[in-house]
Amino acid sequence: MLNSARDFKAVKYHLLFALLLSFSTSLSTKAQQPDDDDVVRVNTDLVVVNVTVTDAAGKYARGLHGADFKVMEDGHEQKISNFTAEETPFAAVVLLDFSGSMENRVSLARSAAIHFLDGLRDEDVAAVYRFDSEVEQLQDFSPSHDLADITFGMHAKGMTVLNDAILKAANDLSTRPEKRRAIVVLSDGYDTRSSASMDKALSAALSAGVTIYTVDMSGPDTPAQERAQAVGALQNFAKKSGGRYVSTPGGQALREAFNGIVQELGNQYTISYRPSNTARDGRWREIEVKLSRPDLTARARKGYRAPKG
Repeated sequence: MLNSARDFKAVKYHLLFALLLSFSTSLSTKAQQPDDDDVVRVNTDLVVVNVTVTDAAGKYARGLHGADFKVMEDGHEQKISNFTAEETPFAAVVLLDFSGSMENRVSLARSAAIHFLDGLRDEDVAAVYRFDSEVEQLQDFSPSHDLADITFGMHAKGMTVLNDAILKAANDLSTRPEKRRAIVVLSDGYDTRSSASMDKALSAALSAGVTIYTVDMSGPDTPAQERAQAVGALQNFAKKSGGRYVSTPGGQALREAFNGIVQELGNQYTISYRPSNTARDGRWREIEVKLSRPDLTARARKGYRAPKG
């Protein structure tokens, strides 16, 4: 028991001091926490690279192992964390250009989308978006081979926001569980009203590990300068993401192209690594995939932009 008021006061002060010390320690720990979180985020960042490997005849090369691949980032070899060679599911977004410049080719674009959806395997999923002066999702991700009925009642109108459409599709794909992701663009490629730049759209796709396949839907009456710009844009999206540019928009060539895209997505090799350069500086990092066999060719995305902050 406490013998006096003085003893009680002394105990009270000791308790108060202990509480203040505990509170101060707690504040110090919380103040250090953001730095700890930053270190954890850097150390757990993974770069995922989907690689298409073909032989001299253009056929897909199967049966390769992780030891057959070497991944370089800015000229420095990276340690591969995970390697997958199985036929795994993919998620895709089909972007239909319904802008005014596509007035005479909307039916062809719809037919092309149907050809792609028809090739999906049971485990694959695809969503369909249309874009003109804005971007709208017409059907959500599903393994359905059918094109939504609403698509058949739509007509070409407005301007073209190709970059915005790719940005939207890339952001939506970034939340998908599938590691293999693709955007299939059916467009004449001439962007006239996007708020996003081509670089911003491409960076979003590369950050999400998305491969872009572009189908040139431009007509024979397209002015030469506009067509050159459109082809350049479509080729740039495809090349830098490791995809393909398809120049023939119709007939048997188109059906074969879509069959090839679906087959390619199902037979890619998926490699992931933690970059040795952990700087969060927002800079472009160049990726090169090398193979141990000189008779094979690897096609993959050309790089990515590092996170910032």
